[in-house]
Amino acid sequence: MEPICPIDSSCSNQISLLLNPPSPPQVQKYFEELIKTRQSCGLEVRTNGKHGKGVYAKVDFKEGDLVLKDPVLFGIQHSSNKMDCLVCSHCFQFIGSVELQIGRKLYLRNLADASGSNSGKRKFSSALKDCSGQCNESRDHGDSDVEEYDVDRCGLSDSKSNTNVIPKDVIDSLMEGGLKLPHSDIVSLPAVVSCPGKCKEAYYCSQSCAEADWNLYHSLLCTGKGSKSLSTEALSVFIQHANETNDIFLLAAKVISFTILRYRKLKTVYFEEKEKHDAPSILGSCNFSLLLEAWEPVSMGYKRRWWNCISLPDDVDCHDEVAFRLQIKELAFTSLQLLKAAIFDKECEPLFSLEIYGHIIGMFELNNLDLVVESPVENYFLYIDDLPDSEKEKAEKVTESFLDALGDEYSGCCEGQWKFG
Repeated sequence: MEPICPIDSSCSNQISLLLNPPSPPQVQKYFEELIKTRQSCGLEVRTNGKHGKGVYAKVDFKEGDLVLKDPVLFGIQHSSNKMDCLVCSHCFQFIGSVELQIGRKLYLRNLADASGSNSGKRKFSSALKDCSGQCNESRDHGDSDVEEYDVDRCGLSDSKSNTNVIPKDVIDSLMEGGLKLPHSDIVSLPAVVSCPGKCKEAYYCSQSCAEADWNLYHSLLCTGKGSKSLSTEALSVFIQHANETNDIFLLAAKVISFTILRYRKLKTVYFEEKEKHDAPSILGSCNFSLLLEAWEPVSMGYKRRWWNCISLPDDVDCHDEVAFRLQIKELAFTSLQLLKAAIFDKECEPLFSLEIYGHIIGMFELNNLDLVVESPVENYFLYIDDLPDSEKEKAEKVTESFLDALGDEYSGCCEGQWKFG
């Protein structure tokens, strides 16, 4: 049955205005102002009727020149990748230590292998959150008493007879900072900073990244005690649904959260200006004008409804295309209802229409870029491999067991998807 969203009809005029493509002068002005704030020179954005927006060089760049440095506007690490990599939830650089990255990966892999039952899966999901923030507290406090790896004490001196088996207490010590691998100081990673709202979903490389993420999106999407969502329970259900179906819904939630928070800031400024000039603080139709302004960065992306623009999978017969696209629309509607229960804002009601939600997801379907950040664990093992023979032999008495246990996936990168501003 075709899903029906009441907001689509009750807010049809506002939805049309939100989805109306900006005019070429608006696009030009927006990107000119954006480029001024970025670390770049000699670039401009132009539009034409045939190809849409394009980035053009105004100068001849030399090899090695920085052309553009632009922050991620919306990005996520793939849910399936979180077991392999602990990264900053805002800038996506690896955090903690090489020991934490290795120990955490082995711990979660062992738990996943034992999670065949529903209770096991719940235990694994909980552990994925709980072990993410474990870090070397002694390093954070400048303590120099972290032990070098004692091969004999940990029962790993004969690595070849113990292939692929790392004792649980050794893994725990790696994650907790009690054991230090040889030469691991050649890879310096920032300490783990917890979420300001005290959730166990997000971790950061610095306080500035934590604050930026909180102010841009995460304060509404946090499941911790300090969350500004309507219901952290409803939010947890939404996140679980996205993880089990399609994590592109998490990106769409970031867009809606970003727009709501931006709207609230604009509204606060509006009232402050009115008070300065003793003018009546009556928003009225200005409410929607502020929402349009808050939506502006999102309006610049080309959009189509997700269920119309998604490619037909190879295993779906062309005769089943109508049913497939309806199923995709129903999936989006279910996700939207779960998100609405968690962060709905009446003043931003049009954002919770299925039409808007479908176009946001479609924007990512059409314009997404893959997010890939190389693993410091790979760099660490490559460094060990390049050591002089005598040092290498000594180090490999320890590292070879971990490399064997990690297997071919030892060099796993952080993977996700993103869209820049």
